[in-house]
Amino acid sequence: MSSFSRFTPLVSSLPSTVPFVGPEAIERNRGISVKARIGANENGFGPAPSVIAAIHEAATETWKYNDPENFDLKDALARHLGIGRENLAIGEGVDGLLGLIVRMVVEPGTPVVTSLGGYPTFNFHVAGFGGRLVTVPYAGDREDLDGLLEAAKREKAPLVYFANPDNPMGSWWEAGAIVEFARALPSDCLLVLDEAYSETAPASAIPSIADLIEMPNVIRTRTFSKAYGLAGARVGYVIGTPGTVVAFDKIRNHFGMSRIGTAAALAALKDQAYLQEVIVRIKASRERIGAIARDNGLQPLPSATNFVAIDCGRDGAYARAIVDGLMEHGVFIRMPGVAPLNRCIRISVGPEADMALLAESLPKVLKALG
Repeated sequence: MSSFSRFTPLVSSLPSTVPFVGPEAIERNRGISVKARIGANENGFGPAPSVIAAIHEAATETWKYNDPENFDLKDALARHLGIGRENLAIGEGVDGLLGLIVRMVVEPGTPVVTSLGGYPTFNFHVAGFGGRLVTVPYAGDREDLDGLLEAAKREKAPLVYFANPDNPMGSWWEAGAIVEFARALPSDCLLVLDEAYSETAPASAIPSIADLIEMPNVIRTRTFSKAYGLAGARVGYVIGTPGTVVAFDKIRNHFGMSRIGTAAALAALKDQAYLQEVIVRIKASRERIGAIARDNGLQPLPSATNFVAIDCGRDGAYARAIVDGLMEHGVFIRMPGVAPLNRCIRISVGPEADMALLAESLPKVLKALG
């Protein structure tokens, strides 16, 4: 296959990689219609009616670029969090922000520490800038804080990634352990603390803003994709020191945010009553998924997210067969990518119709597998 001859050596050396195969691609490739979309950790309960109204209103002005300074959203977030606008950077979801963070730190050969089997999009960005991934296995289905700290010191790594709560296992650490970990890192090692699931976690698991806001080597990433139900709008933000936020402004896509997405995020942030309703529904759906798993002889793991990891009791091949088998019934789920995490499947919360189809389909799949 012919290709342009002057791509950089790095790009030419990389394999073509898709961190996540979407349900749309599965539908196209397998000719199967997704009936229960409970695999991508989206919020199937959707955004608030007030947010839908804001989207409709903003649609008439979509001919305009969004404010490149994101002033209104920064202002609203600053008031919501009790910090200054100078502590915030806005970007196209956590995925886009992770790319910028990596770009600020990583050069070809730079060691970057993360967990083996953790969020693959971060790894995708590290590879794209030529970084050298140093991975630490999970310990007891949680990211290993001691192992990450040891690796960061050993490798003299300038960047370490840690998600709390975690994807793909749904596990979490208490806030005190996270603060201790952050303070133990070398001052020239930047901690990316991914808090995409902060709204669904126990309050005790999320460090206060004051605990970390003065640390220049800590960046906290958050999103409107999960609890707020705006995955398709692509709105995320980072919390950091003013100096770190200034660094984002040097390289970010100033017109990357959509006007409609920003309006949706502003409305979602304002409607905290709806957010609390959804968090209750997410918890109930997690319990429903757990009950379905146990009814079928599988073991749900504790979760602080909007999904549940389920131990299938065998190996990755068996878990993959369950994923593929459920897709034959129109139930889209996912699974972790590496052993021993891949003994599990991962099911996102969703409306009761999705749960009912899961409850109907799972025993059929397991029976067929024997």
